Amino acid sequence: MNLIITCPRHLEPETEEELREILEEFGDSDVKISITDMSGILTAETHLDPIEVVRKIKDMLLDEPWSIRYCKRIIPIQKVIESKIDQIENSTSELSNQILENETYRISIEKRNSDLSSKEIITKIADKIKNKVSLEFPDKVILIEILGNKTGISILKKSDILSTEKTKRSMSE
Repeated sequence: MNLIITCPRHLEPETEEELREILEEFGDSDVKISITDMSGILTAETHLDPIEVVRKIKDMLLDEPWSIRYCKRIIPIQKVIESKIDQIENSTSELSNQILENETYRISIEKRNSDLSSKEIITKIADKIKNKVSLEFPDKVILIEILGNKTGISILKKSDILSTEKTKRSMSE
């Protein structure tokens, strides 16, 4: 998986169809979309750059806000591993070179079907990264998405995560 998509509960099939059409329009007719056993969550494996996909969908949303009805959040994933604290710690430190020397960061963890300790994960990761932490306005977000026994990790700018609600709301302001 290199995208995690959230949608309203019980609308997963409609969301899958919507996402398939969008990605086909962007040039990936062979996308693999899975409806997870967690309500309102789908994963996708696209051949396209997941961060670029989010950027294009955001542009599409700004042009035609009505074109996206079911996808609520689209999160690009850079690395997928087993949900084990040591693997999460190692993979995050491998990706941490994306945080430049003078940039601040924040660690965000979203857990579903998991009893791993968020506090323990944050402590282990923070011990390895020398940059300053900024909870309010970080330059980069270390995003850890735990979906049962699989974990997706990304280091992103806040703008690389798409919330269709927030994007639509910003247009009306």
